Amino acid sequence: MAEALAQSQVVASAQQRKKPPIFRFAGAYLVLTLGAAVAIVPFLYTVSVSLMNLTEANGGAWLPSTPQWRNYIDAWNQANFSRYIWNSVRIAAITVVGELVFCTLAAYAFARMEFWGKNLLFSLLLSTLMLPEAITWVPNFITVSWLGRVGPIPWINNWPALTIPFMASAFSIFLLRQFFMQVPSDLWDSAQIDGAGHLRYLLQVMIPLSRAALMTLVLFSFIGAWNALAWPILVTTTPDWRPITYGFFAFIDEAGAQFHLQMAGSVITMAPVIVLYFFTQKTFIEGIATSGLKG
Repeated sequence: MAEALAQSQVVASAQQRKKPPIFRFAGAYLVLTLGAAVAIVPFLYTVSVSLMNLTEANGGAWLPSTPQWRNYIDAWNQANFSRYIWNSVRIAAITVVGELVFCTLAAYAFARMEFWGKNLLFSLLLSTLMLPEAITWVPNFITVSWLGRVGPIPWINNWPALTIPFMASAFSIFLLRQFFMQVPSDLWDSAQIDGAGHLRYLLQVMIPLSRAALMTLVLFSFIGAWNALAWPILVTTTPDWRPITYGFFAFIDEAGAQFHLQMAGSVITMAPVIVLYFFTQKTFIEGIATSGLKG
């Protein structure tokens, strides 16, 4: 009886191995295909409508009869996107650079340095991830308003209020800390033998080995700064530093029923993020796949 059962298991295993991989993973492929369709179809529809004329866009067509590339020029000029995009580029660049500096230093301290209360401070830092973003708006606004009054430069209607509050992201610190903890401790011992301190070890060893995690931080930081809307509206009253999201928000009201121009403006707004993702796709996926496995 036992021999017959063992033989039947061997036969079943052999038959399972003979099945083509596509049948063994058909369920996973189906779920992934549906997920990809849910993510891609709205984007493709937006691009399609952005190339239609007004009649096709309001009529519910799926494809333009003749691509109207002029829509992008009209949307660009009517919404004054050149000014708002330049503002967003400056805001995103300052935010990314500041986040790289401060989050890298904080993550290294939590990962490789020993000091009193480290675990408590890190737990408090992680607890801030559970706070809704809107809760921080009022205290942040009070802080930047006060600093603008006592400091050498104004913060409201200026780049400090739009960038400095976001230069110490709890998620970015956590991401880098998990990556830094994966670096073997033997490298630190070797660096100490060569006379290296923490700063030299961070700059010459840790950062070059953490390129994937740093590129992930850059992508997340850029997307967060580029997509911000509520906070920029709160701390700006003039268009001098208002970002692209505000320009697009105002353009939706001004364009009215011009659905095709609204979709053209959407594509213009999304384009920089898509381009950045294509340039950082490989390192971004590597950073997400390897971060957080240890620690």
